[in-house]
Amino acid sequence: MSLPLLLLPGLLNDATLWQAQQQDLADIADCQVADLTTHGQLDALVHAVLDKAPPRFALAGFSLGGWVAQHILRLAPQRVERLALIGTSYLADSPERAALRARQQALVGVAGNFHGFGNSMMRRYVDPSRQDDRDLRDSVRGMTQRLGPQVFLRQNALPRLDGRDVLHGYAEPSLVLCGVNDAITPLQRSREMAAMMPASELVELPACGHLAPLEQPAAVSAAMRRWLLRG
Repeated sequence: MSLPLLLLPGLLNDATLWQAQQQDLADIADCQVADLTTHGQLDALVHAVLDKAPPRFALAGFSLGGWVAQHILRLAPQRVERLALIGTSYLADSPERAALRARQQALVGVAGNFHGFGNSMMRRYVDPSRQDDRDLRDSVRGMTQRLGPQVFLRQNALPRLDGRDVLHGYAEPSLVLCGVNDAITPLQRSREMAAMMPASELVELPACGHLAPLEQPAAVSAAMRRWLLRG
């Protein structure tokens, strides 16, 4: 029987982010991509996700979805069979990061100031070897344009809570994966998360930036397959 697998996208990501994993893991997992676009309040968002999720599931979160995954583990630990955190962190926003989010909220809240995924973001989000990958850029830009400024405002307003309370000692099979050249959620954060969880596997992908499920889909799927099949 396939294991229910709940996939949580990142900021301004939709199911396209997980397309390769849904195909690659279909023989062992019943994949469901959660909708993280509906609420700007974290508890309300998590309850909405849980209302549509199977009774128990493997849980994988990317970037923003990783913080949401940690809050699911905080509110409903009995429903999470195993945990994968990809390109994310356990740390709460620093005062500087919180101030940046506030400035972004104010700027994007003005009509016409939302520009989606441009060239400057491409340089920050992907490995240098993929800077000129037009298909990758267009895929990400398509997601941001489909979701738009109102989703950005809701998701950007979600608090990034400190996850140490739920990760320390988490004993179920876990996966922590990060691109070696991830400039958004640095590799050191992934190493620290993996060290907290005694049943974790840490996967560091070379020549990979922040968008691992899109930059190196086969490697991400292979790591997730090992995680899902681990006893």
